[in-house]
Amino acid sequence: MSQPSAVGIDIGGTGIKASIVDLDTGALAVERVRVSTPDPPTPNHVVAAIGELLGELGGDADPTRTFGVGFPGVIRDGVVKTAANLDPSWVDLDGVHLFSEAVGRPAHLINDADAAGLAEVRFGAGAGVDGVVLMLTFGTGIGSGLFHDGTLVPNTELGHLDLGGRPAESRAAASVRKEQELSWTEWGHEVDAVLREIEKLFWPDLIVLGGGVSRRFDKFADQFTGSTRVVPAALGNNAGIIGAALYATEHDRA
Repeated sequence: MSQPSAVGIDIGGTGIKASIVDLDTGALAVERVRVSTPDPPTPNHVVAAIGELLGELGGDADPTRTFGVGFPGVIRDGVVKTAANLDPSWVDLDGVHLFSEAVGRPAHLINDADAAGLAEVRFGAGAGVDGVVLMLTFGTGIGSGLFHDGTLVPNTELGHLDLGGRPAESRAAASVRKEQELSWTEWGHEVDAVLREIEKLFWPDLIVLGGGVSRRFDKFADQFTGSTRVVPAALGNNAGIIGAALYATEHDRA
């Protein structure tokens, strides 16, 4: 019997979001809740923030539901291997154990961009697309989720590609646009440089751009010069929540 819903948590460099996800449709079953990522973003502080989110969900956070967490770093066998936009104390921490203890139920951990990509491939802009689909999320950094015929290739971390001696995310993350006060045209040019480099390496059939900037896609899409079709994410900032819930449920059944 399929589980009708699951809890999804999306941890970002500036905010942590949570909701209950309808696993049949990919829609949020309740209104999304959000808190700012704590400063410093240590494991204990982040766990406390998640406890606050679950408190806001109240009775909707049924402890029998599967629980998934999208995390901004490489996850290998449930262990955090990188945490570029969080505290260094996360590295080599058993994240599955930490979150499972914190929420009092088995928790499942996935890279946040992999989670967002999973949601888009199942329910959003990448649904039904064969071949190689690349999800790129633009926020504090740049996350990536790579899929072949719907199957995830985890932990690609393409935001750290070297472009002219600088990591891609230091040129084209959404945070860079704000910090440097770039126009959408200027920022779109930087995004295009990232896409062209990735295109040479992976030859994707589709690139899906996610994060809050996906809502402004028309303001910078005319800067793209590559041959790959590029589309905005259909699920917006909810993709990470939805994908974390999906991953947790499918991992539970494995």
